[in-house]
Amino acid sequence: MTTSRALSEQLTPARLDRDEGYRLLDLLQDEQTQQAALPGLEHLAPGFADWIVTALFGGTYLREGLSPRDRQLVNLAALTALGAVEPQLAGHVRTSLRVGMTRQEIVEVFVHLAPYVGVPRALAGLRVAAAALDTERDLDAKRDLDAEREEA
Repeated sequence: MTTSRALSEQLTPARLDRDEGYRLLDLLQDEQTQQAALPGLEHLAPGFADWIVTALFGGTYLREGLSPRDRQLVNLAALTALGAVEPQLAGHVRTSLRVGMTRQEIVEVFVHLAPYVGVPRALAGLRVAAAALDTERDLDAKRDLDAEREEA
């Protein structure tokens, strides 16, 4: 009779690091994006928001093979293809800026997606991106003005 190893011994353990997940979340997502989703989700489904942060940012995002910038390209494409996820898409547009993508690169993602996901979905993504980019531009201008006032 052959004895096989238990399944848990056959599989590579997944890395799930809750503390690292919250650290990475703070690096990648601005407070507006975090506050738009997580506290309300906690009220509705206690523990689910923590699971998302732990599994996604403390797990999937920590895997090797894709840079944070590449992950954002994938996120923008996936969310645009899904449609009807405007808050998440706007948050990922802001995150794309945080990881070093330019406004032009972000816009080009949606243009490039048009033949793959359809023009209406690409246009919907562009509308979300335009609003998020405009908001970021306004915030940047306000920060610059505040910095100038502090120096004076």
